[in-house]
Amino acid sequence: MAARCMRLVLHSLRALALSLRSSPRLLCTATKQKNTGQNLEEDVGQNEQKTDLPSTEKTLMEEKVKLEEQLKETMEKYKRALADTENLRQRSQKLVEEAKLYGIQGFCKDLLEVANILEKATQCVPKEEIRDDNPHLENLYEGLMMTEVQIQKVLTKHGLLRLDPVGAKFDPVGAKFDPYEHEALFHTPVEGKEPGTVALVNEVGCKLHGRTLRPILVGVVKEA
Repeated sequence: MAARCMRLVLHSLRALALSLRSSPRLLCTATKQKNTGQNLEEDVGQNEQKTDLPSTEKTLMEEKVKLEEQLKETMEKYKRALADTENLRQRSQKLVEEAKLYGIQGFCKDLLEVANILEKATQCVPKEEIRDDNPHLENLYEGLMMTEVQIQKVLTKHGLLRLDPVGAKFDPVGAKFDPYEHEALFHTPVEGKEPGTVALVNEVGCKLHGRTLRPILVGVVKEA
């Protein structure tokens, strides 16, 4: 019985020794597996970082392109706004200048009517009646003539010029009808005159700083 117990004890000791010999290998294997798992996790993390970097760069590039397009559009709007402002300034300046030049056209037109009345009044006086033995008529006629001359000086001073065929450098009778300076009152056939030319002047016109303020009232030749 004692011998049998000794054999069991020896067998147990051998088994324990064998287990102790194999345990360091198991520990190394477990450590290696653990290290391998950590390395795999690190590799996966690095791969994920490498995968994220190109995606981030692509997003930044897209954002850059978008911002550049917005900047370009903003600059175009700014340039258009500058051009519109400059055009508005030029138009406003032109309107102010025209107002200075042509703001008195109503007054000049009314004053020209007075000058026409004076002219007709002097033309109605027979020349043979203006004599020394008729001093009242002579003085009246001279006064009317002086007033008419003075009115013409005032009109000329402010840029108003008469389109007057009488005593002018040109005679509109026989001239080609000009719609910018003439206004046709009637059309009539006239022998020996070319159709479309001025046959008769009824009333003189005027220009204010080169712009026709009142056209010459004329009769125009038409085909017979």
